[in-house]
Amino acid sequence: MLNPKLKLNPKIFDQDVEQVPIRKGFGQGLLAAGEIDPKVVGLCADLNESTQMHFFAEKFPERFVQVGVAEQNLATVASGMAAMGKIPFCSSYAMFSPGRNWEQIRTTINYNDRKVIVVGSHSGISVGPDGGTHQALEDIGLTRMLPNMDVLNPCDSVEAKKATLALAKSSKPAYLRLVREKTPIITTEETPFNIGKAEIFWMPETGPAQAGIIATGGLVHRALLAAKELESEGIKTKVINLTTIKPLDAKTILELAEETRALVTVEEHQIAGGMGSAVAELLAQNFPAPMEFVGVHDLFGQSGTPDELIEHYGMGKNSIKEAVKKVLKRKI
Repeated sequence: MLNPKLKLNPKIFDQDVEQVPIRKGFGQGLLAAGEIDPKVVGLCADLNESTQMHFFAEKFPERFVQVGVAEQNLATVASGMAAMGKIPFCSSYAMFSPGRNWEQIRTTINYNDRKVIVVGSHSGISVGPDGGTHQALEDIGLTRMLPNMDVLNPCDSVEAKKATLALAKSSKPAYLRLVREKTPIITTEETPFNIGKAEIFWMPETGPAQAGIIATGGLVHRALLAAKELESEGIKTKVINLTTIKPLDAKTILELAEETRALVTVEEHQIAGGMGSAVAELLAQNFPAPMEFVGVHDLFGQSGTPDELIEHYGMGKNSIKEAVKKVLKRKI
C-alpha cells in the first residue's frame, strides 16, 4: 500500500493521473526561490525554455546571464558569482553540463567549495529521438564522485520544485538532475521533502517486506506499478524514493537491507557508477546483501520514443518485477 504518512497523490495508479515534466517543477521552484532571496541568480547555455529557466529570466532579467553555447564558461562564471555572494543556478542539457564541462565544475566549483547548483536537464534515455549523443547516462557517476557535491534526482515536478527551493537555502554545491518527458505526479504539496532523506513510498499492509526496491528520478512511478502488481502476486515489497543520491540516507537503506536481505535498485542511468553503485558501496561496508540492478548495462542510447527505449533497455515495470523475483532466489 502507499505510505499514508506521506500524503502521496491518490491518483498514482489511475490511467488519467496528471503528468508534468519534472523540469517544469525546477523552473517554478527557481522563480519562487528568486522571489524569496535576491541573491539567487540564473545562468543558462542557450536553452532557457528547454530547461524551464525562462520563467526566472522573464521575471528577473537583471539577475539572469545568457552565456550562449559555452558550457565551460557557464561553470566558471557561476563559480565567480558564488565567490561574490550570489546563489547561482546554471542550467543546460545534462550531456553538456556536467557532461561537457566536468573539469570546470570540478576545479572552479567543487575544488573551491563554491555554492553553485548545476542543473542538468534532459537526462537519461527518455530524451528519446535526440539519440545517444544527447542521452546523459553517466551524469550521476560524474557528479557523485566529486567532493563537496550533493546529487539530487527528483521523482516528479512537485518534488523538483521543493528540491530547488531547498538547494537555494543549502550551503553546498549540488547537481540537480531532471528528465525531459512528462511523468506522473506522485507526491503532493504535503509530502515531506528534505535533502539527504529517503522516503518509503510503498509498504506491505501487514508484515515485513520480502524485497526492497530503491528507485530514483523518473522511474519511481514504474517501481510503484511493479510493487503493486507484485503484491497481487503474493510478493511483499517496500519501495524507497531515493531523491538524494549524495549524501545517501544510510539509515533508511540499511534498515531496508536488514529487513528484506534482498534489494533492487532502479535508475535511468548506467549501472556502473550510478545510484545502484552508491547503494552497493554502502552495503559492502555495513550489511552485504544480494542486489539486482535495473538500469543501462554498459551501452549507449539510441533514437526512439521514450517508452520504447525504457522497455528496450530493461527499465520498465516488468523488468523491475523480474529483478525482484531474481533477487529473491538469491536471498540469504
